[in-house]
Amino acid sequence: QVKVADKSQNLEEIQEQRKQKLLNIFEQFNPDCLMTEGYPFNKHQFEFESIPLLERIKEQGGKTKVVCSLRDIVMAKHYQNRAEVTEKICQLMNQYFDLLLVHSDPKFHNLEESFAKVKEIKIPIRYTGYVAQSPPEYTEITEEDATNLKLKKPMILISVGGGQLGHNLLEAIIETSPIIEKLIPHHLHVFTGPFIPNDKFLQLRKASANLFNLTLRQYTPNLLSYMKKADISISLCGYNTTMNILKIGVNSMIIPSNKDWEQKIRAEKLEKLGLTELISSHDLTPHNFAQKIVANLHKKTNVNSIDLKGAEKTSLFLQKLLYSKVAA
Repeated sequence: QVKVADKSQNLEEIQEQRKQKLLNIFEQFNPDCLMTEGYPFNKHQFEFESIPLLERIKEQGGKTKVVCSLRDIVMAKHYQNRAEVTEKICQLMNQYFDLLLVHSDPKFHNLEESFAKVKEIKIPIRYTGYVAQSPPEYTEITEEDATNLKLKKPMILISVGGGQLGHNLLEAIIETSPIIEKLIPHHLHVFTGPFIPNDKFLQLRKASANLFNLTLRQYTPNLLSYMKKADISISLCGYNTTMNILKIGVNSMIIPSNKDWEQKIRAEKLEKLGLTELISSHDLTPHNFAQKIVANLHKKTNVNSIDLKGAEKTSLFLQKLLYSKVAA
């Protein structure tokens, strides 16, 4: 549901302003390609501005190619028993789009597994492989990060992405840390995410104030460096975090958010391939959690065979689409 941040403003007026601003920017920029992130498979609440833009492109005779960029697992839970929704998605794809790029390895997850009407989409569908962040060639290391990354003790890394989800994992690791301290030498580095609600962060900081084996922070630009050094990474199973784990090849434990069906499917598939250890909310009681962490601390994972060249292949597919337009 779309709401206005300033309650003194009218929703319809703001929607009209956004629509006009988007159309004006399009006219000024006159792009060769427009790429939507997920739409029309999701983000339907923004159709008030998306459809007018797509109509404008169509009126211009398709000079601008339109591409949908889609992550691996469509939130099909929202489409169950709603044939009209999936039919509308296919209709929009066929009416306005030139290409669908699926950022997945079909050997790991095929689009048909979460979107049954793929065959009704008549435009080309291309699998790019997964898009994984490469470690930056140069990153300015803060003094705090430099000190942390030089610690000799085994590193246990805990992260929850942006911080909107995963608060149960953060609370559990704080409760569990005194038990782990008695079992093994180590240091816990916990990143809550930059978008964690401030009151929740303050609550966690207070709870961890006297834990000398634990460092609590919201964010670091050097998370991949921590992941490369970590003896184990414990996290949710969002797309970007999962790709970081696979790219680095770090030993990992994953707990999918119970609010995110997509994470559950991804985590279960990764565990079947021996690429991670799947844990549930029932495993987060302090004693059980500590035992699981110690048991998995130096576990060897299988060699990753998932295609992670999504960025390079996306670029190639877009070049082919645009250059074929020029040649025509």
